[in-house]
Amino acid sequence: MTKDFYQAVEGRRSYYAINNEKVVSEERIEEVINHAVKHTPYAFNATSGRVVVLFDEQHQAVWDIAKDELSKIVPAEDFAVTEERIDGFAAGYGTVLFFEDQDVVKGLQEQMELYKDNFPIWSDQASGMLQYVVWTSLELEGLGASLQHYNPLIDEQIREKWDIPQNWLLRAQMPFGKPASPAGEKEFQPLEERVKFFK
Repeated sequence: MTKDFYQAVEGRRSYYAINNEKVVSEERIEEVINHAVKHTPYAFNATSGRVVVLFDEQHQAVWDIAKDELSKIVPAEDFAVTEERIDGFAAGYGTVLFFEDQDVVKGLQEQMELYKDNFPIWSDQASGMLQYVVWTSLELEGLGASLQHYNPLIDEQIREKWDIPQNWLLRAQMPFGKPASPAGEKEFQPLEERVKFFK
């Protein structure tokens, strides 16, 4: 049954327990990601978003890098909890890496000096929108995902492993797979404390 937009927004959750059972084809995931990248809005149509999608062993490599880097800074007596969390992400079958092309941002700063302080902010906002569109799209395909931020800890290793251009700034990582257990209960702050209407 196809979900409508509101159901998709509500259904998108953080899934930390995922597995590598393939719910949809890699080709379908490519279609979904391409659609999201093409249609997510950017200020001044900057299109500075860059995405790398990794499957199977390539996906595993991201979390091997994260685990290795974290082992250097997390005390040994506390590492078991960290390792368990990372292994949970690695249990899926794919990871989306989100980047922002800093050359695009700098180029716009040079072209429109009046707005130069805003372009990095707008870049981050657009990246957040792209992450959300991808996340919700994966949920619509029956996949569970979560948004992670191990940058800048893993930036250099990611850049070297997949020959990522220097001007691509890593913003987030999104491991995905088949949900292995339900997402946790979600609590909501009262809307009247968050939203105002004036008529």
